[in-house]
Amino acid sequence: MARIRVVTDSACDLNADLAAERGLTVVPLSIRFGSEEFVDGSTLSTDDFWARCAASPVLPETSAPSPGAFQAAFAAAADDGYDGVLSISLSAGVSATYQAAVTAAKTVEERIPVRTIDSRSMTMGQGLMALDLAELAAGGAALDELAARAEHLIPRTRVFGLVDTLEHLEKGGRIGGARALLGSLLSIKPVVTLVDGVVAEESKQRTRSRSLRYLADKAKTAAPLSRLAVCNGAATDIDEFLEMIEGVQTQHPLVVVDLGPVVGTHTGPGTIGVCMVAPD
Repeated sequence: MARIRVVTDSACDLNADLAAERGLTVVPLSIRFGSEEFVDGSTLSTDDFWARCAASPVLPETSAPSPGAFQAAFAAAADDGYDGVLSISLSAGVSATYQAAVTAAKTVEERIPVRTIDSRSMTMGQGLMALDLAELAAGGAALDELAARAEHLIPRTRVFGLVDTLEHLEKGGRIGGARALLGSLLSIKPVVTLVDGVVAEESKQRTRSRSLRYLADKAKTAAPLSRLAVCNGAATDIDEFLEMIEGVQTQHPLVVVDLGPVVGTHTGPGTIGVCMVAPD
């Protein structure tokens, strides 16, 4: 029976307890507020991040882990006697994180085989894939089997997000400046999604309540699902939204997490995300 360690990065938004429970290694990204830099989950908690967002005069920025951070994670797996590593990373369309993992894999190839996968996703889209792979790895799946499973999951995984303001997406270069201006002028509450690993507009709604309903309908229409997760980015109406999706049929229990600093940096407070995996 193979022993394969699954490695991901902190853009997945899995909390530390859940990651540890599933045997996942999470490599952190960094967050900057002006001249202050923090390590996601280490020197900056999710609660602290949202508090800083509310108080800071400058918008935060993110930076990818260094190849050395991934190298350390891969080498640790070798030290612990694992037979290989499956690394699944934040979409290469929005970050250099995947490339850092690819570079690191080459440095340890004589010690341990590493397969690097671009999730083409983020937040709990990436997180749900990592959970699926970790469960398969715990059952003794070989590295090739895990890599094939990851490629199978990617097109079945969807991410949708209600963002309260386009300011963060515009500043981070994740959406065009003209559309950001239009949204602010018309008070539009957009729903965004991922297309080929990059942020794209899904829907324009005039009010937040309509956006919430649109988001909930996405989950209901897609059901039955294999996996479903909701991400709360300091949204005051998260309980209302959870009531809207109550009863959506899934093979695995609903996972509710706080939206972390990596994705939260680019979406801002008030974000609610829905991540889902279609059945096989």
